[in-house]
Amino acid sequence: MDNHQQSGAEQLPDRATLDRLASWAWLARLRKPQGRKGEIFAELLTDFPEKFAERKKLWLLPDEVSGSGLRTQAAENPRPVTLKTHWLHKGGIVLHFDGVDSITAAEALAGLVVAIPSVERVPLSEDEAYVGDLIGCELVDVAGAEPVLIGTIGDVDRSTGSAPILVLNGPGGEVLVPFAKSYLRRLDLAARRVEMALPEGLVDINL
Repeated sequence: MDNHQQSGAEQLPDRATLDRLASWAWLARLRKPQGRKGEIFAELLTDFPEKFAERKKLWLLPDEVSGSGLRTQAAENPRPVTLKTHWLHKGGIVLHFDGVDSITAAEALAGLVVAIPSVERVPLSEDEAYVGDLIGCELVDVAGAEPVLIGTIGDVDRSTGSAPILVLNGPGGEVLVPFAKSYLRRLDLAARRVEMALPEGLVDINL
């Protein structure tokens, strides 16, 4: 995974930008052609990959990561696509869109994000959250007597096992923290804050 260096002049996305990002739910990130007829392998970003079976209309958005490590996207003009077929493959998913019928056409889509309007997502209970919504939140360790800011969540790695890995931009560099339910104490997405009780020494492993 690429590390993104943060410069002193880098500005974090403002509230308006974060609100705009919240209008889209990211389902997958297109990676590379898979086959000769336009199929493309994608990294899963959704908590419910089985829902692809119910979705035909999807949208493609640019995926841009700023120097701060937070995602931004020019989503004012999303590209609508129709999903023809799909199947799960090696921890990801293979997607075939209508009108994408060659390796070259599939290559042109690499790097784009597959998304739907957030209002179409599966509803969750109050104590749950979509992993993708954690991007841009501050993670605070509340295991000790005083809360400790660990960093800002810049990415989520879902390829490592059952628990997604939160990739944080901390004061000392990149910090990796499993998003385990046993660690979670409080979610406040409106305030962009995640509170977790982390095991002693977990953060030190990253340094």
